[in-house]
Amino acid sequence: MSLTDPPLHRYSLSIMTIGFDPTDPGFIADPYPALNLLRETTRIFYDDRSKLHLVTRFNDVRVALVDRRLGRVHDHVVSRAEIGLAPRDDRWVPFWNVEKWSLLELEPPDHTRIRKLITHAFTSRTVEKLRNPARRLADQILAPLAAQGTMELLADFAQPYSVQLIASLLGVPLEDGPQLIQWSHAMVKMYELATSDEQAAAASTAAAEFDTYVRDFIERRASEPRGDLISSLILAEVDGERLTEEELVSTVIVLLNAGHEATVNTMGNGIVAFLRHPEEWQRVVTGEVPARVAIEEMIRWDAPLHLFERWVLEDGVEIAGTSFGLGDKVGLLFGSANRDPRRFDRPDDFVAARGDSQHIGFGGGIHRCIGAPLARLELEVGLEALVSHFPDMELAASPVRHPTFVIRGYDGVALVRR
Repeated sequence: MSLTDPPLHRYSLSIMTIGFDPTDPGFIADPYPALNLLRETTRIFYDDRSKLHLVTRFNDVRVALVDRRLGRVHDHVVSRAEIGLAPRDDRWVPFWNVEKWSLLELEPPDHTRIRKLITHAFTSRTVEKLRNPARRLADQILAPLAAQGTMELLADFAQPYSVQLIASLLGVPLEDGPQLIQWSHAMVKMYELATSDEQAAAASTAAAEFDTYVRDFIERRASEPRGDLISSLILAEVDGERLTEEELVSTVIVLLNAGHEATVNTMGNGIVAFLRHPEEWQRVVTGEVPARVAIEEMIRWDAPLHLFERWVLEDGVEIAGTSFGLGDKVGLLFGSANRDPRRFDRPDDFVAARGDSQHIGFGGGIHRCIGAPLARLELEVGLEALVSHFPDMELAASPVRHPTFVIRGYDGVALVRR
């Protein structure tokens, strides 16, 4: 049974009655009342504008993430034409080329092979070696900001801290950090439910420039390897295979983009949550709740990623009690799942000591975020540094959200010491 034309009962839940409207500034500011209503009304909801079947509840999302009959791409099973989709827009070829070998856009056997090669170089030991450098970097950035008594959390701290850390891991010059951030901000607009031609053009230009930058850097490291992750990725070998240049480019770009976007947004979302729940912030400041515990609630309560799309790869797949057909597309609502009262006690409460690491913040299955250990280390060390340098901070103004739904974060978070 194909759901190209969804059953009529799905339309009984309208945007007006549910309030699920990712174009509405009010929804972007606080989507949780609408997401809560959606989740408690139905396990699955068809959104006519995005053509997505939205999965709302924790267990259904978790099951779908590990179901191998769903995939991030469908090309290896069925063509776009066969499921009634127009060809990809040739104007944005540079972006599609960079995405082609991204772990986020691959299925086995290519995904299995490339993930093995990356894991061979990107070990937990490699990540843990960054703990002391991360502490030094955070202190170096925050000390002068604390002395002046004010800062813009994202631009002054979270962005330079995160991008410099991932750049140092990869071996990329730290002074290139601002340019990497600009490219990343432009490219991630392509992951939203709706992207304008202007945004797509900017993303494609950024991808082309990023591609050239990474290729030049790979060429230098190939001739003169060093003790950095890019050198390790170039030399990584599993079962006699190595990453091709195209695979290396996609891998480095996704590590840089995903490695800082989600962490920066988690830091912004989480610190705003803490400052709007000052009693919880004090529990971290006093040491009652360790930073490594508190960061799990930062990720769960206001997730940096709200939607993860999957294609149905065969007929008869059941998701959330509904049967789907080949070529249907589902959207897994992470933000809704992380507030599901069937899984979390008092889910709308921000509780620093909750420490539940089994939230859906890093995805699941074969596409579980490969950088999760690095993200946790960054957040833990960054939160500890904020406690040390800005224990008495408060919001200097009401922070403004990015006008985006899938990637959830703030444009800016102005802070002042009391």
